[in-house]
Amino acid sequence: MTNVKSQADIGECRRLLSSLPLFADLPHDLISILVESASHLRATSGNMLFREGDQAEHYLLVSHGCVEMMRFTSDGEERVFHLFREGQLIAEAAMFMPHGRYPMNARAQCDCACYRLSRKALRRACESHPALAMRMLESLSQRLYRQVNEVDWLTASSASQRLAAYLLALHRHQGEDLLLPISQRQLAIQLGIRPESLSRLLSDWQQAGHIRGRLRQWHLCDLPYLNQLASAAVRAF
Repeated sequence: MTNVKSQADIGECRRLLSSLPLFADLPHDLISILVESASHLRATSGNMLFREGDQAEHYLLVSHGCVEMMRFTSDGEERVFHLFREGQLIAEAAMFMPHGRYPMNARAQCDCACYRLSRKALRRACESHPALAMRMLESLSQRLYRQVNEVDWLTASSASQRLAAYLLALHRHQGEDLLLPISQRQLAIQLGIRPESLSRLLSDWQQAGHIRGRLRQWHLCDLPYLNQLASAAVRAF
């Protein structure tokens, strides 16, 4: 894992940051505050970018590749919570946590590059520019609302409903031919079911003609069936 800084890196960081809705149309000098201490971090697949419990002094802006946010369960299993790709921020919420520590691990899913942005600079920018602080509150509130809905869905739905909703979420970005971004074992943990239950469910759906494929490559053959199962997850707002 390497950490470098150059004028070209700073310019690219400014461009990426300014393209995000959170920072769009902000004054030039405010963006300068955010990027003045930025550095470019390159990591190979499997490298940890930060670990749960580390001091949260920086948040990340992905410039290339994919980063997974994960935790280890009490029995050592990996649970992947979210994947972040180019143009997405990682751990900006941790910059405002009173304990000042990262709540999860960030690991490079493949060779990737990120910009490391300063916690102090972000907090200073929010203090000096109330519009940015309001945008941060709105963004964090939306994320909290989504997570409340996800917890509600996990506790109230069946394994088949959760799997259908997950596959349809992938379908919105990938189409009918899907590549699972995580392993089946990691997916089972994320959906709150046993790996063998997930394997059996995929096998049953394949025999019924709803899907076809193996391992991480799948094709959705029966979208109406999956939509019917996942319809309970759809909310009015």
